[in-house]
Amino acid sequence: MREQLPTLMKEAMKAGDKKRLGAIRLIGAAMKDREIEARGLGKEMTEEDEQAVLRKMVKQRQDSIVAYEAAGREELAAQERDEVAVLAEFLPQQMDEAGTRAAIAEAIAETGAAGPKDMGKVIAAVKAKHAGRIDFGKASGIVKDMLARQG
Repeated sequence: MREQLPTLMKEAMKAGDKKRLGAIRLIGAAMKDREIEARGLGKEMTEEDEQAVLRKMVKQRQDSIVAYEAAGREELAAQERDEVAVLAEFLPQQMDEAGTRAAIAEAIAETGAAGPKDMGKVIAAVKAKHAGRIDFGKASGIVKDMLARQG
């Protein structure tokens, strides 16, 4: 993905899309920071690392949107929403609730989970197969509910 950023910046410049250009520049800076951090640890930056950077950026902006709306700063909230839209283009499509429930049911069957005490095992199995495609904040509640019905 990092290789695409210069091309995407040029396209945004040619189109005169300042909002998109700004968001892509922010992505590039965040990726560069993570890459430097990884090199310092003697590692190469992976696609998983890239997605983690993007998810973190989305989360930060969503938190900012809430704060700006609470403060009555709609223009700043709108700017953050625009950035979230650009960031979302680079992330894998999130599973809907039905897909999430199916993935969790599959993980429960694979792990042989029998009740709430096996929640960590199920979450680990789901993360291994579906990292980046499931909102684990919501998924943990679903896992808890599904395991409670079994136990």
